[in-house]
Amino acid sequence: MTVTATSVDESDQLDPQIAPASRAARLVRLVPALAAALSGVLLYVSFPPRTLWWLAVPAFAVFGWVLRGRSWKAGLGLGYLFGLGFLLPLLVWTGVEVGPGPWLALVVIEAVFVALVGAGVAAVSKLPGWPVWAAALWIAGEAARARAPFNGFPWGKIAFGQADGVFLPLAAVGGTPVLGFAVVLCGFGLYEVVRLAVERRRTRAVQRSAAAVALLSVAVPVVGAVAARPLVSDKAEDGTATVAVIQGNVPRAGLDFNAQRRAVLDYHARETERLAAEVKAGKVEQPDFVLWPENSSDIDPFANPDARDVIDTAAKAIGAPVSVGGVVERDGKLLNEQILWDPEKGPVDTYDKRQIQPFGEYLPLRSLVGAINENWTSMVRKDFSRGSEPGVFTMDGAKVGLVTCYEAAFDWAVRSEVTDGAQMISVPSNNATFDRSEMTYQQLAMSRVRAVEHSRTVTVPVTSGVSAIIMPDGEITQRTGMFVADSLVQKVPLRSSETPATRLGILPEIALVLVAAGGLGWAIGAGIRARRAGHA
Repeated sequence: MTVTATSVDESDQLDPQIAPASRAARLVRLVPALAAALSGVLLYVSFPPRTLWWLAVPAFAVFGWVLRGRSWKAGLGLGYLFGLGFLLPLLVWTGVEVGPGPWLALVVIEAVFVALVGAGVAAVSKLPGWPVWAAALWIAGEAARARAPFNGFPWGKIAFGQADGVFLPLAAVGGTPVLGFAVVLCGFGLYEVVRLAVERRRTRAVQRSAAAVALLSVAVPVVGAVAARPLVSDKAEDGTATVAVIQGNVPRAGLDFNAQRRAVLDYHARETERLAAEVKAGKVEQPDFVLWPENSSDIDPFANPDARDVIDTAAKAIGAPVSVGGVVERDGKLLNEQILWDPEKGPVDTYDKRQIQPFGEYLPLRSLVGAINENWTSMVRKDFSRGSEPGVFTMDGAKVGLVTCYEAAFDWAVRSEVTDGAQMISVPSNNATFDRSEMTYQQLAMSRVRAVEHSRTVTVPVTSGVSAIIMPDGEITQRTGMFVADSLVQKVPLRSSETPATRLGILPEIALVLVAAGGLGWAIGAGIRARRAGHA
């Protein structure tokens, strides 16, 4: 018997009235899958550079509708589709210069965590008060993503999409886990409110306890955010400092900017000397200290006298200590290092980046990656080594915590600088590799969340932009364009008090993971008892 591509189901041939019904049934079965993927896309749209933070709430409301009452296996598949819809567009910048392979591989792996969360949410969705358990499960998934594989990849935490939102003050209460939990809880709670309202309309009855939990799931995050507003303050506690942020620019975007190392160094020295001329002319206030970006001197100034002379000349011209982003080799180790450069004494302190980027600064599974594509191994010829100590520079009396680029995504890396005495934070970065993609805006939003989380001024010096100065309330007061040479000078508050988030550290995240585990255990136990009862 020959079957052609145009063959149809035999039952459809026998009864033409069945065919439309069959096709309609198939379409109905596709609705949850389509809704899961589109709600993931909706969550992506809530992230910077757009200021549509509120879309995260309906995104999770739809996700809750898709998952509620389904089996864990269905939740696994629907969660994976949600993860793909969210992460594919969010992380497209990872393939800007290296092609789609690494981007797609990253998304495929990261979406597995979202799939597991989907399976868990489907399981707990049958429990009383399920929005609470479900939101805690999402944060547990984020906690896992921030730690594995290869020391984690927290990009895409829900908190990082809320820099412009009403929930932002909650970052000062319990950091990114509490902020993210509030948003997700509000989304799942919104769906439950709508579901119960429809159910009441149909049956004229609904459990009061379920309705109360649903309403509280929406109201408590909003009320909590309003109540947390007093924790957000721009008041100077330890005086002020006049800071200069230097963006020297690069000769051209992309990975080949690394071949122009001397030009990048010269650009940053030139912009610093231009600023010094404006200070001398009385056009700009004299800065107390100057901040250069990551990779502003990829020529090791400890091993190359010409690079040392360029930096020294710039520091003397501006007459203030400079934090220089350098790549150095010491004791056989390659280090991504911030160097405190005194205009009179030269280099006096260093900070080595601790959270280095897999496949960017070191190459896991080098032999396997090389077998797939030799070009990828040539991009990372030698692995960077990790630093081991927090970096807090004393610059003209002010204590400046250093969080180098990728580290801003990790809760512990930022908090450690504050608990080590930082009165403000600097996030030196190099985004030239990612051209004009959304990456730089996503990272800038992280710095805004960190400012509120720890109630500190945050500066973001970037080689090619966007560089910025952020107040402790998360407001950007100055910013540069992209791929231009520019400098920002501003008097900023220095602060030493600690927010609840700073003091509590990882405890809120642990508490939410335990809540998630408790809900999942309850759901599994209930399922086992139900099956036993059915067999009996």
